Amino acid sequence: MKLFFDFLPIVLFFVAYKFGGGEYTFNGISYQLEGIYVATAVMIVVSLLQVCITWLLYRKVERAHLITLALVLVLGGLTLWLHNPDFIKWKPTAVNWLFALVFIGAYLFTDKSLLERMMADHIQLPAKVWTRLNLAWVAFFILSGLVNLYVAFNYDEATWVNFKLFGMLGLTIVFVVAQSIYLAKHAVEVKK
Repeated sequence: MKLFFDFLPIVLFFVAYKFGGGEYTFNGISYQLEGIYVATAVMIVVSLLQVCITWLLYRKVERAHLITLALVLVLGGLTLWLHNPDFIKWKPTAVNWLFALVFIGAYLFTDKSLLERMMADHIQLPAKVWTRLNLAWVAFFILSGLVNLYVAFNYDEATWVNFKLFGMLGLTIVFVVAQSIYLAKHAVEVKK
């Protein structure tokens, strides 16, 4: 359920792109809206709602959601303001590369990797396994960002929108499953 909630802005971006463009009439004036701009506006609103609802329910918001919201507001806002979809195409890459930097920074400048901080209460792993997992996530984030840029700027917009939902989600699921298999070989459950 959490994965769906995390991907909800992307899912609704996809739906708005596919069904939100077209000609609209308001007070006798016709407006032509392109799907990418409708989708970007929807993603901005949904991301804001996601953070607000999370805050109302739990009185805290994950940093990942705040980082994503900030990038959606900046890059989505620039997309709408300058009427240039290239900004929103950079958003997945910016998010992934920023997460890679956070994982690297936590590893280099603290006594524990970010993954170890998040998961150590639930499983025990040797230090070298935590390091490998951290580096795997860094590589995954960097590679995901590169793949996004490749698809965004070498294929048409509709292909990129499909990739943004299905490709990125698929890559994430495959990576998480591979990580789970790796963890199963090394993990010891922490008894409380």
